[in-house]
Parts: sequence; structure tokens; C-alpha cells
Amino acid sequence: MELLTVSQMSQADARTIAAGTPGTALMARAGQAVVDAMVTRWSPRRVLVLCGPGNNGGDGFVVARLLARLGWPVTVGVYGEASRLKGVAAWAAGEWNSAGGQILAWSDLTDEVIQKTDLVVDAVFGAGFARPLDDDCCAVLQRVERAGLPVVAVDVPSGVWGDSGWTDPDGLGAIQADLTVTFFRKKPAHCLYPGRGLCGWVVVADIGIKPAVLPSLSIDTFENTPELWWPHWPRQHEVGHKYTRGHAVVVGGGWMTGAARLAAKAAARVGAGLTTVAAPKVAWPVYAAALDCIMVHAIEGIRPQAQAEHLASWLNDPRLSAVLLGPGAGPEIAPSVLAALESARPVVLDADALIAFAADPDILFRAIGDAAAPVVLTPHEGEFKRLFGPCMPDGLALSQSKLERARWAAETSGAIVLLKGADTVIAHPDGRAAINVNAPPWLGTAGAGDVLAGMITGLLAQGMPAWSAACAATWVHGAAAQQFGLGLIADDLPGLLPGVIQLLVQQADATD
Repeated sequence: MELLTVSQMSQADARTIAAGTPGTALMARAGQAVVDAMVTRWSPRRVLVLCGPGNNGGDGFVVARLLARLGWPVTVGVYGEASRLKGVAAWAAGEWNSAGGQILAWSDLTDEVIQKTDLVVDAVFGAGFARPLDDDCCAVLQRVERAGLPVVAVDVPSGVWGDSGWTDPDGLGAIQADLTVTFFRKKPAHCLYPGRGLCGWVVVADIGIKPAVLPSLSIDTFENTPELWWPHWPRQHEVGHKYTRGHAVVVGGGWMTGAARLAAKAAARVGAGLTTVAAPKVAWPVYAAALDCIMVHAIEGIRPQAQAEHLASWLNDPRLSAVLLGPGAGPEIAPSVLAALESARPVVLDADALIAFAADPDILFRAIGDAAAPVVLTPHEGEFKRLFGPCMPDGLALSQSKLERARWAAETSGAIVLLKGADTVIAHPDGRAAINVNAPPWLGTAGAGDVLAGMITGLLAQGMPAWSAACAATWVHGAAAQQFGLGLIADDLPGLLPGVIQLLVQQADATD
């Protein structure tokens, strides 16, 4: 599903208005959508509607008028002067006044007023607000927070920056909403932390903006859902065989064998026809004893350069389809990474394969630039800082936008960058990015990243486009963890993948 930046949402509004829908009609529908969401969750009660100086405040005035019409006791407080409202916001305030509604000044919103309230509508600032809240604004929001009142946010909670999900870390930031109602499409802030955590339950309301405006908005940011990548998911054919389903290679280390074994099992479970762990000869017995359907190839040589030369020669086999390096590989994996990048096969780099280039990232980036096949990097935040931090522009290094950082890293490295976390971002060098939202907290367990890297490799081995493979693996990874629930360990994940994939197939068949 598309995610709209603040600018793109403004364009969508403007094009809808230019096509003949009055701005007052859009605002009226937005207010009605908020009221509809509220009445399905709460019975009539005392409501305080906090309105701001722009169109978000205008939405709040509509909410107040419609709730009062339904018999709800409503109090309205305005940040700034209501007389200075302009455009459709002034129209909405005028409609509230015409209906006999009263407006309290911001300074009148005392603890006593808050204590006489059961529910708060936060319509102070919307997604376009991207600066710290001032002390006067924060004072009232803090009173609401201290009172522990349920909050309904219009568009986003005030103080959440729409394009990044960030809030001011030195001030209040933003109060916690129980429900957020946004319009037409989600914004990045609804998917990125900390904004995502502050939004509560998010409702996306139809206010009459037609999807036909989307192609003209040059959208390149998406919520990671199956509709984004399912058309590219590898299909199995009746006359296919193991070689038509690809051969995934996981390059393992000689000292931490569990990570590579997890990755290899995941590559096989996600559909690769064959999977091989290539590991130093000294560790071959360990891998061979622990793996059944996974083959093990012994890499000759003791020194890293000798092992890299053996790997390069072996990867000349045209039956090998995609390569993963990094899980449990050890600190001397760099020569083998460079050899794999010269193999003209899709490559996934995780863990040690990223850290190995922290001292001179340009060596890796140049090799990726020369590679003849796609490359996927899968860092968590710590690995990202070690690999990209030294070369990141100062302004971006200070930026709190995970989306911007991942995009910059993809463009700089020439690779698809999967920046892991509760809000994983998958960025393509061409600017496309997807934000994943289905990962449960218990997915944060040792080895889960190795499974994810193996899944991406297994999908690449089957010929799935690299960005789609990274997005798909991330979503299925999260869905598998959700299916298991609390107590998950990484060893559980590969066995859960077939069930998730089968459900996707059934859902796709039901819609055909």
C-alpha cells in the first residue's frame, strides 16, 4: 500500500479540489470520518476538542460540531487565535460558532477543565508539522497526559513529524493516542517509530480523493504488504525440478556454525530447490553432522585469501544461483565477499560480511558497483552505524529519519539496504522504499536475522527480483513470528515458513 509524504498528500488534496471537489467538502468528510471512528468505540461522553491554527484544527471544529449534534457534551479549546484562521479552517470554525459552540482560549485549558473531560480529540497539528512543540502547547498536552485520558488524534498525534515519525526528544514529543484517524493513505509516520507507537490504532478513512491521482504523485514509499511483492513470488511448476527452483549457497564460518545452519534451513524452507553450506574444511564435519537435506561443501585453504580463491573457483558452477555471506563467518570474511561479488550472482551480505568493511566501506561499495548482479545488505542499527557512519554526511547522521538514512545508504552503496528493526526499512538504490509493520516484539531474538538473510537468499535463488525478495522475506519472517507467539526462538522460524506461504497461496487463489 502506498505511503504519502506530507507534500504528496497536499498534492492529492489540491488535485481533488481542482477537479471540482470543494475543500470544505473534504474537510467535512474528514471530520465525519473521525466521528464515525469515535462512535464505534465510545458511547457519548464529555469531549475536549483541541484545535490548532491550521487545517488540522479545522478538522477538529467539524468533529466538535458533529459530536454536539449527536448529543455529546463538547468543549473546544484553540491554540492561537481563532480569528486568525484562514481558508477552510476558518469556514469550519464559523460553522461551529453558527451552531452555538463556544471556544476556550488555550490559557483557559486548566487542570480543572481537563478533569471535567472524559475523552480528548487532538487536532492541534497534523503530519505537516515538523518542529518541536512550544512550551505553551506542551503544557496543555502534558495536562491531558497526566490525567490519563483516552486520546483520538486527527491525522497524527500533535508533535509527530509526518515524513519521519520522529518527535522532539528534548520536549514532550507527543502524547500517546489510543486512536488515530488519517485520510486517503497512511503517512510514513504511521509506520515508523516512535510515531507508530504513539498513534495507537490507525484508521485510514476515505474522504473522496480518488486513487486515480496516485500515479501523478511519483510515489516511492510503501507499507510492506503482500500486494507489493506477491506478483513476483516464485511459482512452482508441474514440470519443474530442484534445479529450476534454484541453488542457494550459504558461506559459513569455522567458529560459529549455528548461524549459517539457520540461514541454510530458511533458504530451503522458503523454496530453494537445493541449498549448500560452503564452509572451511576444518569445520566440514560439524556442518555435515548437523544437516540432512542441506549439502555441505568444504572450502580448501587456511588463510582467508586462499579460501576466497577456492570459493571464486567453485562459484563458477552455473548451477549455483545466489550466495549469502556473513552469518557466523568470522572477521576475516572480506576476501570471500569480494570473490562472491565477482561471481555474477545475487549476493546477500549480513553480519560479519558488513563489519569486515567498517574500516574502509569504499572497498565494498566499489565492488558492489562493479557487480553484475544485485546485492542486498541486511544491517541492524549497530552494523549500519559501523559500515555507513564514517561516510555519512553530518546532516544526515543527525537526522532522525530512518527512511532517509536507509535511502541514502542504498544510493551510496549501490545495494538494496534492509535496515532491520521493529520498523524495518527496505530501500532500493533507485529510491523505492518499503516499511515493514508486522514484526512482533518477540522476533527480537538471537539468530532471527540469520533466518531472514537465508530467506532472502532462497528467494533470490528462485529468480525473484532482489527488492521484492527482500520485502517478501521481511514480511513472511514477521508473519511466521506472529503465528508462533511468545517464546519464539530462531530455530522455530524455518519450520513456520511453509504454513505462512501456504496461506498466501490460498488467499491468492481465492482472489483469482
